[in-house]
Amino acid sequence: MGLERVASIDDLRLRARRRIPRFAFDLVDGGAESERNLRRNVEAFEEVELTPRYMVDVSDIDTRATLFGQTYDAPVGIAPIGMLNAFWPGADLTLARLCKRRNIPYVASSAASTALEALAKAADGNAWFQLYVSSDADVTEGLIARAEAAGYTTLMVTVDVPAAGKRDRDIRNQLSVPFRITPEVVAQLIANPRWSLETLRHGKPNVANYADLLQSATSYADVQKTLITPGFAWDDLKRLRARWKGTLLVKGILHPQDAEICAEMGCDGIVVSNHGGRQVAFGPATIEALPAIAEAVGGRLTVILDSGIRRGVDVLRAKARGADFAFAGRAFAYGVGAGGEAGAERAFEILHLELVRALGQLGVPSYGDFGPPRP
Repeated sequence: MGLERVASIDDLRLRARRRIPRFAFDLVDGGAESERNLRRNVEAFEEVELTPRYMVDVSDIDTRATLFGQTYDAPVGIAPIGMLNAFWPGADLTLARLCKRRNIPYVASSAASTALEALAKAADGNAWFQLYVSSDADVTEGLIARAEAAGYTTLMVTVDVPAAGKRDRDIRNQLSVPFRITPEVVAQLIANPRWSLETLRHGKPNVANYADLLQSATSYADVQKTLITPGFAWDDLKRLRARWKGTLLVKGILHPQDAEICAEMGCDGIVVSNHGGRQVAFGPATIEALPAIAEAVGGRLTVILDSGIRRGVDVLRAKARGADFAFAGRAFAYGVGAGGEAGAERAFEILHLELVRALGQLGVPSYGDFGPPRP
């Protein structure tokens, strides 16, 4: 089936699954434990109804959105994804270039397979940097300084990793650092020759921004100890706010009181996110948590949502519940896995076309005019 016949993000996911070894596909596709949150993120969006309105001139739909002083051509960006080149070789740069072409924001993960400097150059003005605060203060400061030097002006600090998520698929696939080549893995590589050849061409994927750390690591647990900070608390965020002179976002907010504290500390925005269902399986879906959070902050900071976006109308569902903007991760990853550069373009086209059609059916000519329903 050619990409022109791919109708949905779910179609892209199925196509990607056929092209990628199971251990690599599961690395991005999987969630924590029972994967309840992963499923619930998507299902809860489907339960948000929007009422169509007609006899409005919607011949010219405007999907532009302004965020922190920059106007983007669509109200959806690409969320940070670690080790994405293991999913499909070259995926990081593919998505960064897509964001430049389509004028949407790209968030470079500190756990990306590509150095943050290269991603900033590829996205060319549309790149933000996502930070995992390390238990080693020197590691954290080094990343922040590199981000500043590379020209990033927006920092997104992730706070929902006080402990590593338990991802059963990764345990079953025996993921480790360095990765073990077992007979089962060899069989998967043979069954997916395109992925294998592309990986040989691009080189073995790794966590590029922590190259020195990985050279001395003896296990995946060693890496996690450095990347995760169980002791990260509000005072640490306060110091980070003082250290970073640009736009500061806090990613991983699910409780209204946490959102209020972020506003009081002078953070510029929050990302209502449950890490795509990859950290826990027992919490709320992001679209469920969003209304109370939006009400609590009352416009004092920008509210962004990620986790669960699979349709263009989901962006409007998020805005109807109080979000200013949305980010998607897996939706774009599936596109790259399904067809590289062309697949990434197809993922954007699908989401954007669905968004345009939804605005038309709702009788709203501009995304900027759409908002939460009035009581």
